[in-house]
Amino acid sequence: MNSTLVSIVIFNIVMALIVSLVFVPVLVWMERRVAGFMQDRLGPNRCNIAGVRLGGLVQSFADMLKLVFKEDYRAGAVKEKMLFTLSPVIVFATAYLSFMAIPFADDLVIDDKSYIMQALPMEFGMLWILAFAGLGIYGLMLGGWASNNKYSLLGGIRAAAQVVSYEAVMGLSIVSMLIVYGSIHMGDMVRFQGNLVWGFIPAWGIIVQPVAAILFIITAFAETNRAPFDIAEGESEIVGGFHTEYSAMRFGLFFVGEYIAMGVASALIVTLFLGGYQIPWLNTEVLKNNITTIFAVLIVTIPILSYMFAGWIKKNNVWLDKNDARNRETKWLITGIVIINIIIILFLGIFLLFGIGENGVNISVAALQVMTFVVKLLMMNFFFIWVRWTLARFRYDQLQNLAWKVLLPIAIANVFITGTFVVMLGV
Repeated sequence: MNSTLVSIVIFNIVMALIVSLVFVPVLVWMERRVAGFMQDRLGPNRCNIAGVRLGGLVQSFADMLKLVFKEDYRAGAVKEKMLFTLSPVIVFATAYLSFMAIPFADDLVIDDKSYIMQALPMEFGMLWILAFAGLGIYGLMLGGWASNNKYSLLGGIRAAAQVVSYEAVMGLSIVSMLIVYGSIHMGDMVRFQGNLVWGFIPAWGIIVQPVAAILFIITAFAETNRAPFDIAEGESEIVGGFHTEYSAMRFGLFFVGEYIAMGVASALIVTLFLGGYQIPWLNTEVLKNNITTIFAVLIVTIPILSYMFAGWIKKNNVWLDKNDARNRETKWLITGIVIINIIIILFLGIFLLFGIGENGVNISVAALQVMTFVVKLLMMNFFFIWVRWTLARFRYDQLQNLAWKVLLPIAIANVFITGTFVVMLGV
């Protein structure tokens, strides 16, 4: 195994760890800030380390530390102790492993050798994701049953019924996409979306299959137990559902697993329907052929966008008390933005002046695509959070009626119509 392959494998694994695990505190922070915005309040903004709040992000790390050191209490009524302990691990592990098959960028070519930009370089990525998406429900069911608590058992049963109902619809929406893409390889799906429809519309999944996109997004909310599909843990009805008897890091694994699952669902939506790492009208070949122009555009646009962002920070993060630590942090953040801008512009300027060679072009394109994927992922996560704090929870009968009487017939009809069009057009 050569050093280049080792470096790329390490990068892919670290990237998967960052996007799935390290992003969890960021998503928790985003959830709280969006909730605060929806409810006309500030959200977490006081917890700090030596005056550094990171805009309230430190609160998320404080909460994680609290869960780590909190007393791990287990109710005496719990009989199946091993299954009780194993359940949150299953939820966490299946959610995390699902992320391993998501491509962050197009295949990277270095010295005429091609490397797949996934944590697990496999060509059957969709099957891998479907397998682990189906396994995750076992953690909720076992947790509800092993808790030996009526509320927990009801939560586990609800979760099982919900996942069975909506997985059927999700599977059919994916089938229609596989018919269009003609492959189960995630990289091939994203490369397909780098093409143009009628010469000017990006061939994203949401454009060529809007019905499948809507079905998949709805079922993704149900699969991740996110509101308005959170009946499995409806606190107004069954206390906390399947995790009622859990505390400390056992509960923490359920909690982290839910956010990783939300990240996986967002990554799947981005990959299948929103072009993945593709930049609209700029597929991999276009990026490679115009990399110097793109660098020049970035040198101009990055300072402008940073100036606008710094102005927004200054406008919304200045407090009346001049000694308030939050004012100092605002100044530090703006200074940091200036320094980062200078470093980025220097690097881009050096690349423009001296050139970077074929390998450098390929690595630069991969870096742009990784950043594009991360931005799309964060925007999709924001959409998940936005919906949670906008819509009320469905009743159990409404949830099941929506799956079996509305979504499933639409999904079956969509598969039939898609297959008919593909055969007729001979694609």
